[in-house]
Amino acid sequence: MDLSIVDLSPVPDGGTARDAYANTVEAATQAERLGYERFWVAEHHGMADRLAGTTPEVLLGHLAAETDEIRLGSGAVLLNHYSPFKVAEVFGALDGLAPGRIDAGLGRANGSPASDRALGTERHVEDPDADHRARVEAVLNHLFDEFPEGHEYAGLSVPGSGEGPAEPWLLGSSPSSAELAADLGVPYCFAGFIRPQWAEHSFEAYHEAFQPSRGAGGVDEPVGMVAVNAVCAETDEEAARLRAVAEASHQRLRRGELGTTPSVEEAIDELGGVPDPTPETLDDDEWPRAISGSPETMSGLLDQLADRVGVDEVMIQHVVADHDDGLRSHELLADAAGLEPR
Repeated sequence: MDLSIVDLSPVPDGGTARDAYANTVEAATQAERLGYERFWVAEHHGMADRLAGTTPEVLLGHLAAETDEIRLGSGAVLLNHYSPFKVAEVFGALDGLAPGRIDAGLGRANGSPASDRALGTERHVEDPDADHRARVEAVLNHLFDEFPEGHEYAGLSVPGSGEGPAEPWLLGSSPSSAELAADLGVPYCFAGFIRPQWAEHSFEAYHEAFQPSRGAGGVDEPVGMVAVNAVCAETDEEAARLRAVAEASHQRLRRGELGTTPSVEEAIDELGGVPDPTPETLDDDEWPRAISGSPETMSGLLDQLADRVGVDEVMIQHVVADHDDGLRSHELLADAAGLEPR
Protein backbone atom coordinates (compact mmCIF):
# COMPACT_ATOMS: atom_id res chain seq x y z
CA MET A 1 0.00 0.00 0.00
CA ASP A 2 0.93 3.66 -0.17
CA LEU A 3 1.68 5.50 3.05
CA SER A 4 1.39 9.22 3.70
CA ILE A 5 1.84 11.56 6.69
CA VAL A 6 -0.16 14.41 8.19
CA ASP A 7 1.90 16.65 10.48
CA LEU A 8 0.41 18.95 13.15
CA SER A 9 3.62 20.93 13.84
CA PRO A 10 3.57 20.23 17.60
CA VAL A 11 5.54 22.64 19.76
CA PRO A 12 8.23 20.70 21.65
CA ASP A 13 8.31 20.97 25.42
CA GLY A 14 10.19 24.18 26.20
CA GLY A 15 10.37 25.07 22.52
CA THR A 16 8.80 27.58 20.16
CA ALA A 17 6.97 27.65 16.83
CA ARG A 18 10.36 27.98 15.14
CA ASP A 19 11.34 24.60 16.57
CA ALA A 20 8.00 23.12 15.52
CA TYR A 21 8.39 24.28 11.93
CA ALA A 22 11.98 23.03 11.75
CA ASN A 23 10.73 19.61 12.90
CA THR A 24 7.99 19.66 10.25
CA VAL A 25 10.55 20.38 7.52
CA GLU A 26 12.76 17.55 8.78
CA ALA A 27 9.80 15.17 8.81
CA ALA A 28 8.80 16.15 5.26
CA THR A 29 12.27 15.70 3.80
CA GLN A 30 12.61 12.37 5.59
CA ALA A 31 9.19 11.26 4.25
CA GLU A 32 10.28 12.10 0.71
CA ARG A 33 13.52 10.17 1.16
CA LEU A 34 11.71 7.11 2.58
CA GLY A 35 9.18 6.91 -0.26
CA TYR A 36 5.99 8.22 1.35
CA GLU A 37 3.34 9.26 -1.17
CA ARG A 38 2.32 12.63 0.31
CA PHE A 39 2.97 14.92 3.25
CA TRP A 40 0.10 17.08 4.53
CA VAL A 41 0.07 19.77 7.20
CA ALA A 42 -2.87 20.58 9.44
CA GLU A 43 -4.72 23.72 10.52
CA HIS A 44 -5.55 24.39 14.18
CA HIS A 45 -6.32 27.71 15.83
CA GLY A 46 -6.05 29.04 19.37
CA MET A 47 -3.60 26.32 20.48
CA ALA A 48 -0.29 28.09 19.82
CA ASP A 49 1.33 26.76 23.00
CA ARG A 50 0.77 23.22 21.75
CA LEU A 51 0.31 23.24 17.96
CA ALA A 52 2.01 25.72 15.62
CA GLY A 53 0.24 24.45 12.49
CA THR A 54 -2.17 27.35 11.95
CA THR A 55 -1.49 28.25 8.30
CA PRO A 56 -1.02 25.32 5.89
CA GLU A 57 -0.57 27.67 2.95
CA VAL A 58 2.55 29.22 4.53
CA LEU A 59 4.13 25.91 5.53
CA LEU A 60 3.36 24.33 2.16
CA GLY A 61 5.11 27.12 0.30
CA HIS A 62 8.22 26.55 2.40
CA LEU A 63 8.00 22.75 2.09
CA ALA A 64 7.73 23.10 -1.69
CA ALA A 65 11.16 24.73 -1.67
CA GLU A 66 12.62 22.04 0.60
CA THR A 67 11.36 18.99 -1.35
CA ASP A 68 11.40 17.80 -4.96
CA GLU A 69 8.95 14.93 -5.56
CA ILE A 70 6.65 14.16 -2.65
CA ARG A 71 3.07 15.43 -2.91
CA LEU A 72 2.24 18.23 -0.46
CA GLY A 73 -1.15 19.25 0.84
CA SER A 74 -3.46 20.53 3.54
CA GLY A 75 -5.01 18.21 6.04
CA ALA A 76 -7.19 20.26 5.91
CA VAL A 77 -7.68 23.91 5.09
CA LEU A 78 -10.82 24.82 7.08
CA LEU A 79 -13.21 26.26 4.53
CA ASN A 80 -15.70 27.63 7.04
CA HIS A 81 -13.16 30.33 7.94
CA TYR A 82 -12.33 31.58 4.45
CA SER A 83 -13.49 32.86 1.08
CA PRO A 84 -13.50 30.00 -1.48
CA PHE A 85 -11.91 32.32 -4.06
CA LYS A 86 -9.02 33.10 -1.72
CA VAL A 87 -8.53 29.39 -0.97
CA ALA A 88 -8.45 28.66 -4.71
CA GLU A 89 -5.91 31.45 -5.24
CA VAL A 90 -3.71 30.00 -2.50
CA PHE A 91 -3.69 26.52 -4.03
CA GLY A 92 -3.22 27.92 -7.50
CA ALA A 93 -0.13 29.75 -6.29
CA LEU A 94 1.15 26.61 -4.55
CA ASP A 95 0.67 24.66 -7.78
CA GLY A 96 2.78 27.31 -9.48
CA LEU A 97 5.53 26.71 -6.92
CA ALA A 98 5.36 22.89 -7.03
CA PRO A 99 3.67 21.86 -10.30
CA GLY A 100 1.82 18.57 -10.24
CA ARG A 101 2.33 17.78 -6.57
CA ILE A 102 -0.12 19.89 -4.57
CA ASP A 103 -3.23 18.45 -2.86
CA ALA A 104 -6.01 20.83 -1.87
CA GLY A 105 -7.39 19.04 1.18
CA LEU A 106 -10.70 20.73 2.05
CA GLY A 107 -12.51 20.38 5.37
CA ARG A 108 -14.28 22.30 8.11
CA ALA A 109 -14.05 22.62 11.88
CA ASN A 110 -14.82 25.12 14.60
CA GLY A 111 -12.25 26.02 17.22
CA SER A 112 -12.87 27.92 20.41
CA PRO A 113 -15.52 30.66 20.28
CA ALA A 114 -12.78 33.26 20.73
CA SER A 115 -10.64 31.95 17.86
CA ASP A 116 -13.66 31.70 15.58
CA ARG A 117 -14.62 35.29 16.33
CA ALA A 118 -11.04 36.41 15.73
CA LEU A 119 -11.14 34.67 12.34
CA GLY A 120 -14.44 36.38 11.52
CA THR A 121 -16.29 33.06 11.38
CA GLU A 122 -20.04 32.82 11.92
CA ARG A 123 -20.60 29.79 14.17
CA HIS A 124 -24.38 29.69 13.84
CA VAL A 125 -24.96 28.98 10.15
CA GLU A 126 -28.57 28.09 9.35
CA ASP A 127 -27.64 24.99 7.31
CA PRO A 128 -23.97 24.05 7.91
CA ASP A 129 -24.02 21.15 5.44
CA ALA A 130 -25.43 23.28 2.61
CA ASP A 131 -22.96 26.05 3.41
CA HIS A 132 -20.03 23.62 3.32
CA ARG A 133 -21.17 22.10 0.04
CA ALA A 134 -21.47 25.54 -1.54
CA ARG A 135 -17.97 26.47 -0.40
CA VAL A 136 -16.42 23.23 -1.69
CA GLU A 137 -18.16 23.62 -5.04
CA ALA A 138 -16.99 27.22 -5.30
CA VAL A 139 -13.35 26.26 -4.65
CA LEU A 140 -13.56 23.58 -7.36
CA ASN A 141 -15.16 25.98 -9.83
CA HIS A 142 -12.50 28.61 -9.17
CA LEU A 143 -9.63 26.12 -9.38
CA PHE A 144 -10.82 24.54 -12.61
CA ASP A 145 -12.39 27.64 -14.18
CA GLU A 146 -15.81 25.98 -14.37
CA PHE A 147 -18.25 28.73 -13.50
CA PRO A 148 -20.81 28.80 -16.33
CA GLU A 149 -20.89 31.62 -18.84
CA GLY A 150 -22.78 34.55 -17.42
CA HIS A 151 -21.95 33.73 -13.80
CA GLU A 152 -20.64 36.69 -11.83
CA TYR A 153 -17.36 34.83 -11.21
CA ALA A 154 -16.92 33.42 -14.72
CA GLY A 155 -14.27 36.02 -15.54
CA LEU A 156 -12.15 35.37 -12.47
CA SER A 157 -9.05 33.23 -12.73
CA VAL A 158 -6.45 31.93 -10.29
CA PRO A 159 -2.68 31.54 -10.78
CA GLY A 160 -1.15 28.19 -11.53
CA SER A 161 1.60 26.22 -13.19
CA GLY A 162 -0.23 25.69 -16.47
CA GLU A 163 0.18 21.93 -15.96
CA GLY A 164 -3.12 21.47 -14.15
CA PRO A 165 -4.36 22.77 -10.80
CA ALA A 166 -4.01 21.25 -7.36
CA GLU A 167 -5.73 17.89 -6.79
CA PRO A 168 -8.81 18.36 -4.57
CA TRP A 169 -9.52 16.04 -1.65
CA LEU A 170 -12.50 16.23 0.67
CA LEU A 171 -11.65 15.46 4.29
CA GLY A 172 -14.09 14.51 7.03
CA SER A 173 -14.97 12.27 9.95
CA SER A 174 -18.64 11.46 9.30
CA PRO A 175 -20.90 9.86 6.68
CA SER A 176 -22.13 13.31 5.60
CA SER A 177 -18.66 14.29 4.37
CA ALA A 178 -18.36 10.94 2.61
CA GLU A 179 -21.69 11.46 0.85
CA LEU A 180 -20.63 14.94 -0.30
CA ALA A 181 -17.34 13.60 -1.69
CA ALA A 182 -19.27 10.84 -3.46
CA ASP A 183 -21.79 13.24 -4.97
CA LEU A 184 -19.08 15.59 -6.22
CA GLY A 185 -16.92 12.73 -7.47
CA VAL A 186 -13.75 13.76 -5.64
CA PRO A 187 -11.19 11.78 -3.58
CA TYR A 188 -12.07 11.30 0.09
CA CYS A 189 -9.94 11.03 3.23
CA PHE A 190 -11.50 9.91 6.50
CA ALA A 191 -9.98 11.01 9.84
CA GLY A 192 -10.05 7.70 11.68
CA PHE A 193 -8.35 9.18 14.73
CA ILE A 194 -11.29 11.54 15.36
CA ARG A 195 -14.34 9.29 15.03
CA PRO A 196 -13.01 5.76 14.44
CA GLN A 197 -16.48 4.27 14.98
CA TRP A 198 -17.69 5.90 11.73
CA ALA A 199 -14.85 4.74 9.47
CA GLU A 200 -16.50 1.75 7.85
CA HIS A 201 -19.93 3.35 7.56
CA SER A 202 -18.43 6.47 5.97
CA PHE A 203 -16.54 4.52 3.31
CA GLU A 204 -19.63 2.40 2.62
CA ALA A 205 -21.52 5.64 2.00
CA TYR A 206 -18.72 6.96 -0.23
CA HIS A 207 -18.54 3.85 -2.39
CA GLU A 208 -22.29 3.30 -2.62
CA ALA A 209 -23.18 6.91 -3.48
CA PHE A 210 -20.17 7.71 -5.69
CA GLN A 211 -20.94 9.52 -8.93
CA PRO A 212 -18.21 9.96 -11.54
CA SER A 213 -17.18 13.59 -11.54
CA ARG A 214 -19.08 15.93 -13.82
CA GLY A 215 -16.23 18.45 -13.63
CA ALA A 216 -12.52 18.63 -14.32
CA GLY A 217 -11.58 18.45 -10.64
CA GLY A 218 -12.94 15.00 -9.90
CA VAL A 219 -12.29 11.34 -10.59
CA ASP A 220 -14.13 8.61 -12.49
CA GLU A 221 -14.08 6.05 -9.68
CA PRO A 222 -13.77 6.20 -5.89
CA VAL A 223 -10.36 7.22 -4.54
CA GLY A 224 -10.06 6.93 -0.76
CA MET A 225 -7.54 7.21 2.03
CA VAL A 226 -7.92 6.58 5.75
CA ALA A 227 -5.92 8.55 8.32
CA VAL A 228 -4.99 6.70 11.51
CA ASN A 229 -3.07 7.56 14.65
CA ALA A 230 -0.19 5.09 14.62
CA VAL A 231 3.24 4.76 16.17
CA CYS A 232 5.86 2.13 15.48
CA ALA A 233 8.89 0.99 17.50
CA GLU A 234 11.21 -2.00 17.50
CA THR A 235 8.90 -4.03 19.76
CA ASP A 236 5.17 -4.09 20.48
CA GLU A 237 5.88 -3.23 24.11
CA GLU A 238 8.00 -0.17 23.33
CA ALA A 239 5.45 1.02 20.80
CA ALA A 240 2.71 0.73 23.43
CA ARG A 241 4.77 2.96 25.75
CA LEU A 242 4.96 5.61 23.01
CA ARG A 243 1.22 5.23 22.30
CA ALA A 244 0.53 6.19 25.92
CA VAL A 245 1.12 9.82 24.92
CA ALA A 246 -1.73 9.73 22.39
CA GLU A 247 -4.04 7.97 24.86
CA ALA A 248 -3.33 10.44 27.67
CA SER A 249 -3.59 13.43 25.32
CA HIS A 250 -7.06 12.29 24.25
CA GLN A 251 -8.16 11.97 27.87
CA ARG A 252 -6.85 15.47 28.56
CA LEU A 253 -8.77 16.80 25.58
CA ARG A 254 -11.99 15.21 26.81
CA ARG A 255 -11.45 16.95 30.15
CA GLY A 256 -11.00 20.26 28.34
CA GLU A 257 -7.28 20.48 29.07
CA LEU A 258 -5.47 21.94 26.06
CA GLY A 259 -1.97 22.11 27.51
CA THR A 260 1.26 20.71 26.14
CA THR A 261 1.70 17.09 25.15
CA PRO A 262 2.68 14.91 28.13
CA SER A 263 5.98 13.07 28.23
CA VAL A 264 5.90 9.28 28.02
CA GLU A 265 6.39 9.02 31.77
CA GLU A 266 3.66 11.57 32.52
CA ALA A 267 1.29 9.81 30.15
CA ILE A 268 1.90 6.40 31.72
CA ASP A 269 1.36 7.89 35.17
CA GLU A 270 -1.92 9.54 34.09
CA LEU A 271 -3.15 6.31 32.53
CA GLY A 272 -2.21 4.26 35.57
CA GLY A 273 0.26 2.15 33.63
CA VAL A 274 1.54 1.28 30.17
CA PRO A 275 -1.31 0.56 27.73
CA ASP A 276 -1.68 -3.00 26.53
CA PRO A 277 0.03 -3.56 23.17
CA THR A 278 -2.31 -3.36 20.21
CA PRO A 279 -3.31 -6.92 19.20
CA GLU A 280 -1.69 -8.20 16.03
CA THR A 281 -5.17 -8.78 14.60
CA LEU A 282 -8.16 -6.60 15.53
CA ASP A 283 -11.65 -7.95 16.10
CA ASP A 284 -13.99 -7.37 13.16
CA ASP A 285 -15.90 -4.64 15.02
CA GLU A 286 -12.80 -3.01 16.57
CA TRP A 287 -11.31 0.23 15.30
CA PRO A 288 -9.02 1.77 17.94
CA ARG A 289 -8.46 5.51 18.17
CA ALA A 290 -4.70 4.80 18.13
CA ILE A 291 -2.66 1.75 17.19
CA SER A 292 0.94 0.78 17.82
CA GLY A 293 3.36 -2.05 17.27
CA SER A 294 6.57 -3.38 15.81
CA PRO A 295 7.03 -3.21 12.03
CA GLU A 296 5.69 -6.75 11.65
CA THR A 297 2.61 -5.99 13.76
CA MET A 298 1.96 -2.66 12.06
CA SER A 299 2.21 -4.18 8.60
CA GLY A 300 -0.65 -6.52 9.40
CA LEU A 301 -2.73 -3.87 11.19
CA LEU A 302 -2.47 -1.31 8.41
CA ASP A 303 -3.36 -3.93 5.79
CA GLN A 304 -6.34 -5.01 7.88
CA LEU A 305 -7.71 -1.49 8.35
CA ALA A 306 -7.14 -0.53 4.70
CA ASP A 307 -8.86 -3.69 3.46
CA ARG A 308 -11.77 -3.13 5.82
CA VAL A 309 -12.65 0.21 4.20
CA GLY A 310 -11.47 -0.58 0.67
CA VAL A 311 -8.57 1.84 0.26
CA ASP A 312 -5.00 1.48 -0.98
CA GLU A 313 -3.46 4.33 1.00
CA VAL A 314 -3.14 5.04 4.71
CA MET A 315 -2.18 8.42 6.15
CA ILE A 316 -0.24 8.34 9.42
CA GLN A 317 -0.85 10.84 12.20
CA HIS A 318 0.83 10.48 15.55
CA VAL A 319 0.99 12.20 18.92
CA VAL A 320 4.43 11.58 20.42
CA ALA A 321 6.38 13.57 22.97
CA ASP A 322 9.77 13.29 21.30
CA HIS A 323 10.44 14.34 17.70
CA ASP A 324 13.13 11.71 17.24
CA ASP A 325 10.68 8.99 18.29
CA GLY A 326 8.33 10.26 15.58
CA LEU A 327 11.03 10.17 12.91
CA ARG A 328 12.04 6.66 13.94
CA SER A 329 8.39 5.58 13.81
CA HIS A 330 8.08 6.87 10.25
CA GLU A 331 11.26 5.02 9.30
CA LEU A 332 10.01 1.73 10.73
CA LEU A 333 6.56 2.17 9.17
CA ALA A 334 8.18 2.70 5.77
CA ASP A 335 9.96 -0.63 6.22
CA ALA A 336 6.72 -2.28 7.36
CA ALA A 337 4.88 -1.12 4.25
CA GLY A 338 7.74 -1.95 1.91
CA LEU A 339 8.14 1.59 0.64
CA GLU A 340 10.87 2.16 -1.91
CA PRO A 341 13.27 4.98 -0.94
CA ARG A 342 13.66 7.83 -3.39
